[in-house]
Amino acid sequence: MKKLITFILRPFLWIIDRIVPPEQWKLPVLLVLGFLVGLGFLVLHIANATSYLSDRPEACMNCHVMAPQYATWQRGSHGRFTVCNDCHVPQDNVIRQLAFKASDGMRHSLMFTFRLEPQVIHVKEAGIAVLQENCIRCHTSLVQQSSLVETTFDLVKHGKGKLCWECHRETPHGRVNSLAAVPYARVPQPSPIVPPWIDEFMRRLPAGGVANTGGSSAAPLPSNPSQ
Repeated sequence: MKKLITFILRPFLWIIDRIVPPEQWKLPVLLVLGFLVGLGFLVLHIANATSYLSDRPEACMNCHVMAPQYATWQRGSHGRFTVCNDCHVPQDNVIRQLAFKASDGMRHSLMFTFRLEPQVIHVKEAGIAVLQENCIRCHTSLVQQSSLVETTFDLVKHGKGKLCWECHRETPHGRVNSLAAVPYARVPQPSPIVPPWIDEFMRRLPAGGVANTGGSSAAPLPSNPSQ
């Protein structure tokens, strides 16, 4: 039995033996790993990463470039009955839904981080297919022609049928969606990235840069050395 366990664990022990640094490098490696892990958690906190696990529309406002889309959705008819994921994420099964959210979210994060977003945001092909599916899913009872219900993005690409919003062009985001389309709209603002206790500490700092802890302080030095 002992030989069997040793045989099973041998590959893992070999990997561990190759990963563990020499004794003189253990402390530097731990410090670097601790720094990288802390930096990773900081990035997740700044990006408000946990918000993307929910269906709350406010999560889309983590990127300020989505303000026109949020404002036009909120003030339209869809704002009373749907959230962003109802239209923009597949709803047929959980696995496809999570995979789509992950891939689409990574693309959005990359573009926003490196400021690659265009002035006018257009949905990509994968998103168009999902939107068409969800339009039909929600509005099947309102469509009388079976050919419209069966229209998919693949069929439209081959010239068979039209997408729903080719007729319903202003649903739900209107015609103009540039970054300056709704400059005065009241939309949720991203949460501050600085923790409250650091913000409070910085507010208490005097002009000299030393926090007043409430203890006694020495008299200030005269500004003129001759005094």
